[in-house]
Amino acid sequence: QVLSNIDKLESRTIANTMWAYARAGHSSSTELFDAIAQKAVEKLDNFNSQDIANTVWAYATLGHSSPKLFDAMSRMILSNNNRILNSFNTQDIANILWAYATVGNSSPELFDAM
Repeated sequence: QVLSNIDKLESRTIANTMWAYARAGHSSSTELFDAIAQKAVEKLDNFNSQDIANTVWAYATLGHSSPKLFDAMSRMILSNNNRILNSFNTQDIANILWAYATVGNSSPELFDAM
């Protein structure tokens, strides 16, 4: 049912949905995860620091690399005069760095900035 309502998802719902799939260990919904990743990229300006951390953590936990999502999130984190970057707590930073390393997205600028 999530897939049929994909256009209604907001940033917090995206983060929470992906977190729930990851916590449940439900990793077989590739089509859904791709669709949610695309929607997340479209709504990236509405993500806060916790939404970003939870979303990339969930994708990495599920083993779903989604390079476009990770690249877009990296660009967003590093833009806006570091507004987002400066809003992360230590757990967010640890989760983000772990997620990027786990999916094999090196993003050297992001690692250097964090």
